[in-house]
Amino acid sequence: MGLLEKLKAELIDVIQWLDDTGDTMVYRFERRGNEIKYNAKLVVREGQMAAFINEGQLADLFKPGTYTLATRNLPVLATLKGWKYGFESPFKAEVYFCSTRQFTNLKWGTPGPVTMRDPEFGAVRVTAFGLYSIKIKDPAVFIREIVGTDGNFTTGQIEDNLRGKIGSSIKGVMPDAGISILDLEGKVAQLGEALRTRISASFEALGLDLTEVQVQDIGLPEEVERAIDKAGAMRAIGDMQEFTRYETANSINDAANNPGGLAAAGVGVGMGFGMGGQVGGAMGSVVVGHAQSGQLPGIDGNSRVPPPLLLFVAVNGQQTGPFELAVLRQMAQSGQFNRDSLVWKHGLAAWTSAGKLPELSDLFASLPPPIPSV
Repeated sequence: MGLLEKLKAELIDVIQWLDDTGDTMVYRFERRGNEIKYNAKLVVREGQMAAFINEGQLADLFKPGTYTLATRNLPVLATLKGWKYGFESPFKAEVYFCSTRQFTNLKWGTPGPVTMRDPEFGAVRVTAFGLYSIKIKDPAVFIREIVGTDGNFTTGQIEDNLRGKIGSSIKGVMPDAGISILDLEGKVAQLGEALRTRISASFEALGLDLTEVQVQDIGLPEEVERAIDKAGAMRAIGDMQEFTRYETANSINDAANNPGGLAAAGVGVGMGFGMGGQVGGAMGSVVVGHAQSGQLPGIDGNSRVPPPLLLFVAVNGQQTGPFELAVLRQMAQSGQFNRDSLVWKHGLAAWTSAGKLPELSDLFASLPPPIPSV
């Protein structure tokens, strides 16, 4: 042995771990022959704990701080080594540093769709994905149950196991939560906490603390998502009859501006009024029945309500309609309908100009007269 090596051997050892990996959970301190000098310095930093293992048995556990390894600081190891009477020779032991900080952004997901029963959509297959966080709670249990003799244990070596625990447990949590499909997205925090509560015990059995579970995404079948989108669109539309009138007026405008496409536009108009007819079918049948009996009750049950005005309109030589007064008003305001437009209604012998019908006098009252030809 050279002089430099001899001098180094006389120095007091410093046992410490500086972690720069970000994913190492347990690190075994490397010392030639595992020989540690009596009175060596042990440095345990915040977010760490140090475990002494002697011949496979946990001897002592140290929390954050700086320690001089002597008999008074190693009561268990002192007993194992027979140091009761001040024996101060170097000793052999393995030192495992455990990181007690949180390991975050670990991913989990359902291994397959979860079948849920929903009052509105029936049986629905749902998937879920998210993140979870863990930390070492009991180093002794974690080393004994998981790490063993591994000198450099990382999160990647246990992620698959933990991901499976969460993914399989969510299959029971989601149906038991009693949350409707439409409310799942707004209840992800509640789902995450319920999941953490259910499986915390299984993590503690490994010496780990499951500090957080986040449910970040709920996956629904495409047909369910389309149904939700349609339901939202219907709520946004509100009054179906008014929406149908608006769409019909737009179709007439397209037909007037594009005579070649009149047939296609006419199909859209017909479909629109078909939908409107379905919405108002029940009310219409009541009105017709009372009209035939000569009794059209109003709100008070006594006054009579006149039947609605329905007019056919000639556009580019084609018959369109029939249209109610509200639609005709929109058409007049947009310039698609004027006094010279040919119209026909039940009871007229022939087509006539719209300006000649007294029922339309109010409609054209606010409109300027036609510009005279020069």
